Amino acid sequence: MNPLQKLAASALIACSTLIVTPAAAHDHSSDSVTINHPWSRPTPPGVPMGVGYMVITNHSDSDITLTSATTPRAKSVSIHESTMTDGTMSMRPLKGGLTIPAGETVELKPHSYHMMLEKLDGPLKEGERVPLTVSFDGAETMEVELKVAPLDGEMKMEGDGMDHSGH
Repeated sequence: MNPLQKLAASALIACSTLIVTPAAAHDHSSDSVTINHPWSRPTPPGVPMGVGYMVITNHSDSDITLTSATTPRAKSVSIHESTMTDGTMSMRPLKGGLTIPAGETVELKPHSYHMMLEKLDGPLKEGERVPLTVSFDGAETMEVELKVAPLDGEMKMEGDGMDHSGH
């Protein structure tokens, strides 16, 4: 390889590292669990509820259970499941937590599994990062940050069709 080719290859590697770094900064890993893309959405003033979404991968050979989460931004955090039955969306708390089977990935996303941040201390604002401690049965507790993302692009929500005011 001539010196110009070496320089071009080095520049390409350096540029690819810069492109990957921001995405990796939003991922969190322990020995057995990876949490990718933890995010939330902005809340209007006066709305006491927020949401938390993420992708959890269990790299171990045993099932683990997401049992709880806490944040200084909310009085409590609960794990919920939304389901559609006969055209009606319903939501219920998962009292025993959310199992992530060995070697599998579970996504917390709109209209599915999610975390409810209850009794917020103020609105969640776009661009904010909300600290969240996520606890598991069968894996280490992890510290993550929910990135409050805008309601456009992949995460656009046209209203989730659920009344969260009773929580």
